[in-house]
Amino acid sequence: MADVSFNRNKDPNGWLSNMYPCEIDFAGKKWRTTEALFQALRFKDEAIQELIRLEKSPMTAKAVMTENIEHLAFAKHSDKDVMNMRMCLKLKLKQHPKLIEDLLATEDGFIVEDVTSRGDKGGNLFWGAMLIDGKWVGTNMLGKLWMELRKEHKKT
Repeated sequence: MADVSFNRNKDPNGWLSNMYPCEIDFAGKKWRTTEALFQALRFKDEAIQELIRLEKSPMTAKAVMTENIEHLAFAKHSDKDVMNMRMCLKLKLKQHPKLIEDLLATEDGFIVEDVTSRGDKGGNLFWGAMLIDGKWVGTNMLGKLWMELRKEHKKT
């Protein structure tokens, strides 16, 4: 099967993106996207978490994280960060069961966040991968988490 890549919300597989408008309930509050929830989980400071939650756009929610980066509760791309991302994706699937069907429809395709157009900056090559000379280069942690969750849902 062909690679299952995603980059923007409007792409055929855009629902795999954390930027995809998909409301999540967590800790008694509504979050507009998994991106906002994920970024907020990087902080212990409830005021910063709330600033992130209230942002209308996932990109501005991410920008609030960047503006407050000195207050992070743990290192970006750490085991804790990956654990939080996994939890956010699980919530997305649990609260939007149609997405489980979409995930299973990817069959055994290699799921990858295609960051080729964004280049090697920030966490691009940690969460995603770039296509270079026909090969995916990068850790692609987001894609790996989606494939892990797909495998879990195939068993049920």
